[in-house]
Amino acid sequence: MADLKERLLPPKPSSAINLRETINNRPSASGRVPFQGVDVLGLKKRGQGLRSWIRVDSSGNSQIIEVDKFTMMRRCDLPARDLRLLDPLFVYPSTILGREKAIVVNLEQIRCIITAEEVLLLNSLDSYVLQYVVELQRRLKTTGVDEVWQNDTNHGADLNRRRGSRNFDNVFGNTSPDYLPFEFRALEVALEAACTFLDSQAAELEIEAYPLLDELTSKISTLNLERVRRLKSRLVALTRRVQKVRDEIEQLMDDDGDMAEMYLTEKKMRMESFVYGDQSVTGYRSIDGASFSAPVSPVSSPPESRKLEKSLSIARSRHESTKSSESSTENIEELEMLLEAYFVVIDSTLNKLTSLKEYIDDTEDFINIQLDNVRNQLIQFELLLTTATFVVAIFGVVAGIFGMNFEIPMFGNPDAFKWVLLITGVSGIIIFSAFVWFFRYKRLMPL
Repeated sequence: MADLKERLLPPKPSSAINLRETINNRPSASGRVPFQGVDVLGLKKRGQGLRSWIRVDSSGNSQIIEVDKFTMMRRCDLPARDLRLLDPLFVYPSTILGREKAIVVNLEQIRCIITAEEVLLLNSLDSYVLQYVVELQRRLKTTGVDEVWQNDTNHGADLNRRRGSRNFDNVFGNTSPDYLPFEFRALEVALEAACTFLDSQAAELEIEAYPLLDELTSKISTLNLERVRRLKSRLVALTRRVQKVRDEIEQLMDDDGDMAEMYLTEKKMRMESFVYGDQSVTGYRSIDGASFSAPVSPVSSPPESRKLEKSLSIARSRHESTKSSESSTENIEELEMLLEAYFVVIDSTLNKLTSLKEYIDDTEDFINIQLDNVRNQLIQFELLLTTATFVVAIFGVVAGIFGMNFEIPMFGNPDAFKWVLLITGVSGIIIFSAFVWFFRYKRLMPL
């Protein structure tokens, strides 16, 4: 997992320049530097509608091409709204769309068009885009080297037999467990990059969150509360992004039609075989074992031959439809297993964020309990002060009574003042104790 993150995640900003120089100086299979002369961040050229794209073919070779919007729409058979998903000036949620001739991928920083033969990305100096291109090239070239090595180790008729069976399997969908079409390999690298990027952000958020929350529980201050508020805002935003990627993968897994639409290599092979089959049927006729090129005229053909050709075409179409449906089912299962793997990864990331959110909620509940406890203590203290004020008010009443301008025999007794203070003090203590006992009896104060 650590090696995977090192390949797919960019280094720290301090070394971003060195990373860009390393990637730019890395030669491609054709001997050219793939990213040389890239000075703009996928922006349109002034006065023109051209955009700079990075093209990676199925052999792992990359080049920079400049194509306008309408040419790209015709080239990939895409509507304009799909190309808007790739525009870096707009922010769209994560989306994976399967079209007739292409797959439109918008996963975090990875925005690309995947066809059966190439991957097209908007030319950008974003480190995540460059890491995606380098990782895709590495996997494509590694796969090519493995195939050459396997072909060199086989000999004679065994080589021809295995090669023929493998090509037949690749064309008609009976694939081996390790085989993936080009579009699936490119999609896998995009999913892997997006899942790794989101998982790394979730890990960084966890590293920052738990010490901060522990500090907040021990010391409630305005600064710590403000830091937790910003942390929770980041958590909510990241959770939405992870949830959107998870929902997109789950939606693809639930829709067999969308998954079948994404198998571009099979559709291309089926279309080519259909075109070649029609050309061979309409352009050649075989009579008594001799074949010659001649167009078949529907006017001069006898009715029996036309009926025979019609029945043969119907049988062939039924056979091809049955075979294509079986291969589509297998390929859907293959794509479904690929999506399930990254669904588990993104679901694990979502569980991390959910656990972190629950920890934040628990911390907030604990803080609220602490504040309620302090508030209750203040109320109890206020209640005691009110009771004490009532007792002191009794002394004021006695002083007011004896302060009246009248004469009684008790004023002539020198010990009368002491007795008044003693009786009033004892009465006040008894009244205060009675109030405290009543508060505890009613459980208004802790025992």
